[in-house]
Amino acid sequence: MNFKKSIPNILTLLNLLSGTIAAIFAVQGELVLAAYFVFLGIFFDFFDGFAARLLNVQGELGKQLDSLADVVTSGVVPGIVLYQLLKTKNTLEILNTEIISWEPQKIEFLPFVGLFITLAAAYRLAKFNIDERQTSSFIGLPTPGASLVVLSLPLILEFTSFEFAATIIENKWFLVVLTLVLSFLMNAEIPLFSLKFKNFTWKDNQLKFVFLMCTMLLVVAFQFIAISLVILLYIFLSLFYKENKL
Repeated sequence: MNFKKSIPNILTLLNLLSGTIAAIFAVQGELVLAAYFVFLGIFFDFFDGFAARLLNVQGELGKQLDSLADVVTSGVVPGIVLYQLLKTKNTLEILNTEIISWEPQKIEFLPFVGLFITLAAAYRLAKFNIDERQTSSFIGLPTPGASLVVLSLPLILEFTSFEFAATIIENKWFLVVLTLVLSFLMNAEIPLFSLKFKNFTWKDNQLKFVFLMCTMLLVVAFQFIAISLVILLYIFLSLFYKENKL
C-alpha cells in the first residue's frame, strides 16, 4: 500500500474516530467532552482534503469516506447533543447527567426534534457527493458549520459569563427553532464560498483571509458565542461576495 496515498484517508478515519468518541460522550451526557472531540474531528476533516490536494491523491474513495465520517461527526453527534439539551427541564443539568434513559414512562417526544439535524446532515452530504456545482464552492451551509454551532452550546453554558446567552440556550423553543433553521440552511440553495485553500496567495484567497481575520477578532471578543456569529458572517460574506463580485 502506498503510504502517501493513504495519508488523506488516515486523516478522514481520525475524523470518524473523533466523531465516534464524541457520540459516546454525548450519550453519557458529557457534552463538553463531546464538543472537544467534534472540534478535533472537524480539524481532521479540514486537513484531509487539503492533504489530498497537496499530495495530488484525490479519489472517489476519499470523497465517499469523507462524507461517511462527516455523517457521524457533524450529523449524529449534533443530533444527540440537541436531544440531550431538549430533554432536560434545565439544560445546565445535562452537563452532569447520567446516560440516556429509555424507560417508557420517562420518554419525552419533543427532544427527538433535535434528530432532524442528523437527517438534514445526511441528506446534505449525500447531495453534495453527486452535485457537480459544489466542486470549488458550497451550496447550503456545510455540515461542519452547523455542527460547530450546536456543539458550541454546551461550551457556552459551561464556560462563558454571558448570562443572557445561557438564558436563551435554556429555552427549549429556541433549540427547536435552531434545529429547524440549521437543517434548512444545510440544504438551502444558498451559494457559499469554500474555505479550501489551493494556495496561500492574497490574490486568490482575499475573501478567505478577511473571513479568518474577522473570525479571530470575534473569538477574542465573544469566546464560544463567536461560533454562531462566525457562521452568520460566513453567510453574509458569501452573499455579499456574490452580489459585488469582489
